[in-house]
Amino acid sequence: MSRRDVRTLALAALGGALEFYDFIIFVYFAAVIGQLFFPPELPDWMKQLQTFGIFAAGYLARPLGGIVMAHFGDRLGRKRMFTLSILMMAISTLGMGLLPTYAQVGIIAPVALLALRVAQGAAIGGEVPGAWVFVAEHVPPNRVGLACGTVTCGLTVGILMGSLAATGLNTMFTKEVILDHAWRLPFLLGGVFGFISVYLRRWLAETPVFKAMQERKALTEELPLRVVARDHWRGVAVSMALTGLLSSGIIVLILMTPAILQKSYGIDAATALSANSLSTIFLSIGCILAGLIVDRIGGARFFMFFSPLLAISAFILFMTLRVDPSWLFPLSALVGLSVGTIGAVPHAMVHVFPAAVRFSGLSASYNLAYAVFGGLTPIAVTVMLQISPLAPAFYVLMFSIVGVITGFALRGQQKL
Repeated sequence: MSRRDVRTLALAALGGALEFYDFIIFVYFAAVIGQLFFPPELPDWMKQLQTFGIFAAGYLARPLGGIVMAHFGDRLGRKRMFTLSILMMAISTLGMGLLPTYAQVGIIAPVALLALRVAQGAAIGGEVPGAWVFVAEHVPPNRVGLACGTVTCGLTVGILMGSLAATGLNTMFTKEVILDHAWRLPFLLGGVFGFISVYLRRWLAETPVFKAMQERKALTEELPLRVVARDHWRGVAVSMALTGLLSSGIIVLILMTPAILQKSYGIDAATALSANSLSTIFLSIGCILAGLIVDRIGGARFFMFFSPLLAISAFILFMTLRVDPSWLFPLSALVGLSVGTIGAVPHAMVHVFPAAVRFSGLSASYNLAYAVFGGLTPIAVTVMLQISPLAPAFYVLMFSIVGVITGFALRGQQKL
């Protein structure tokens, strides 16, 4: 890759990390938000329910935001939407940090919080697919996997940053100080970082692929989403299947595992969260390794051979911990590295859609599938846990099989 490609990739990954930090920081302060933004006479469970309802609204807004931004990204340019997404996130996160509480303005506080969370969801819906398309169209064809894997690594680093920020704040300040004003600091910091990323993205250039389409007047004249639905259903099916694989790894083995370890395995919260941080670090490394490998062997063989690693690592983790919990940290690292196989997912997605509707096809498929799986996965795994303590591993196994089948389906696909 050229120096310009490396700079583009670095700025895209940095922006993705900061934007995902902004999106995820909300959940780490859900308890504080529940106390500050809802009537004090409500029972605690109701406050938490309403807080997580607002958190979920961000996920529900992702498909709409992603589809709208992708539409204009296919018509007006990738760079404009890539910059708009992070600007929306910066404004929304900074706004959260400046919001008055329920004690100050009453019902206006939770309503304003909901509006800002919806804006965050719309922003992240455009950012993730936009980042994958942007870097894939900048780098040489034999480096698309590495580029997309590096951006995905940036997103996972954003999750780690949110966790570390929450841990640091709770270490430095007492609960009373956090409730009084310190809870605002991670949001204000995220907003400031967001505006810095907006400034840095000014130095990015439009993708060579989009500029070439403009020069040839090859941009689609129809509604891009209509073209995708009519002519590229196979690409939609592949993208949604791989999004299922991605979401099962992230949601079950990264986001849900700390709570499962505490409830079903008797591991204390501090130890479970520390192991989860280690897992996230190895996840970030795994994303880059997956990108390097998929560039060498192609998406078809990658998913046929590497999808089973998710299920294998999950079974090793949950079966071993039932017998010997002392293996928690090395096995968490193994699981994180295995989940890193998701770093190859965008490589397949950007190749199953033609350039003229690539942003719309990828964004619609990814965001709609993630909205479905993001909502159903925690419920399904929780219900399955009533039947077997190995339910998380069986759930991941199901999508590992989907990954293998998708790999077979990709055989013969150009560039895959």
